[in-house]
Amino acid sequence: MTTTEFLRYLQYEKRFSLYTIEAYRTDLLQFTTYLQNQYEIADPTLIQHIHIRSWAVSLMEQKSAASTIRRKLSTLKSYFRYLQREKIIPRSPMLQVSLPKLGKRLPAVVPEQNLAQLLDPIETPSDYLTMRDQVIIELLYLTGMRRAELLGLKVSDLNMHAQTIKVLGKGNKERLIPISHATATLLKQYLDLRTAAFSSTNETALLLTHQGKPAYPKLVYRIVNAYLSTVTTQEKRSPHVLRHSFATHLSDHGADLNAIKELLGHSSLAATQIYTHHSIERLKKIYQQAHPKSGAQ
Repeated sequence: MTTTEFLRYLQYEKRFSLYTIEAYRTDLLQFTTYLQNQYEIADPTLIQHIHIRSWAVSLMEQKSAASTIRRKLSTLKSYFRYLQREKIIPRSPMLQVSLPKLGKRLPAVVPEQNLAQLLDPIETPSDYLTMRDQVIIELLYLTGMRRAELLGLKVSDLNMHAQTIKVLGKGNKERLIPISHATATLLKQYLDLRTAAFSSTNETALLLTHQGKPAYPKLVYRIVNAYLSTVTTQEKRSPHVLRHSFATHLSDHGADLNAIKELLGHSSLAATQIYTHHSIERLKKIYQQAHPKSGAQ
């Protein structure tokens, strides 16, 4: 079904990250498997909107979240747009498919005082793995970078003198993220332990496993989940929660929305504006508690 060519297009022309491409591959495999099992269709020119809607209904019956279904349908939207561009199909069947509506859910955020417990260890870690885990937590929360961006960091991306980190974001766009003196010091200590642990390695990735190989997504997730479980009982404890917390806490302290947008690597303010909601709710509480005419007394 020309999915291989489409994935190559995403990798070499669109310059998507390998993690994003893998997500597209998984979605397309699930969809093509469903078509073959239910309709015995393998030719993309035979796919109609009713087949896509049928798949979406099956996902709903499996209790898939609306956000998950939207993402999978967005994958198909890109796929059929590619087929149309390549003159394989005259018209995208996705034009007659609506994406499920999402409820306005606020991003999960860990309170500042809770995260402070993770950022201020009693003593500086002296072994490589503990120090690496500490660096993962600090970089995700203190820079707001995505997990894929973190895993893409090379040692050469650190500029200790300028106290900046070069990050390769979505769409292969580079941005510089400032770090504090304390974070720069932590990174220097980490690099010393990394060198001592893997003195003969030529690996350029900043974060390594216990075997000296580049760190991978599930490892980072497990580390973040384990650390956050010590300071919060909330259900969501993923790396992205630290990104949400970073942006929300900046907004709470009055940071300019455009500055937060640049730090996060968002292409527009629309994606950044959700982080102002927590700040507004906080101001409402202060108003209700303090203003004589708020009706709270």
